[in-house]
Amino acid sequence: MAPPQKHDTDRILDAARALVLRDGPRAASVAAIARESGAPVGTLYHRFGSRDGVLAAAWLRALEGFQRCALTAAAHPDPLEAAVAMASTQIRFAREQPEDARLLLTLRRDDLLDAAPDDLFRARLDAINAPLQTTIAALTKALRGRSDARALDGVTRAVVDLPNATIRRYMRDSGTLPSWLERDVAAATRRLLER
Repeated sequence: MAPPQKHDTDRILDAARALVLRDGPRAASVAAIARESGAPVGTLYHRFGSRDGVLAAAWLRALEGFQRCALTAAAHPDPLEAAVAMASTQIRFAREQPEDARLLLTLRRDDLLDAAPDDLFRARLDAINAPLQTTIAALTKALRGRSDARALDGVTRAVVDLPNATIRRYMRDSGTLPSWLERDVAAATRRLLER
């Protein structure tokens, strides 16, 4: 049996995220992440392999949380209500997890990582994205009666792009999401999907 980890992975990833959001991606060196988290540099290299490994893990953790929230909302039996819930719950996620939302929506993955994503990163990203893609394809079929590229694009625009662009603007400009935003995004999504 392996001994318990002395330095919590979430604390390390929180520290990396905080550095990136506060000081920019270039400030998040392994040494800076080690100082911020209290974990030794050797632990970071052992656990994540490199600076890119730490930042990729922080980004993927945020993406998993974001998508888990959307997929939970998609459980509604009515496809229109499921789609509307998926859109508006992204606003709630950004309100409840603002640092993760900022990491995902104000920085591109390529801004964080020095090297191109490796096969392991791409495989994990594909695994994270697959359930959401399957859900959106099923909603598209249920809402449009077809699942061709144009129908899929229209549903994706309403359910993913609209809330993401809205969150991105507020995160970039003020960092504060108005209390009415979920309702407005839900109403806009509904109008797009009822056409």
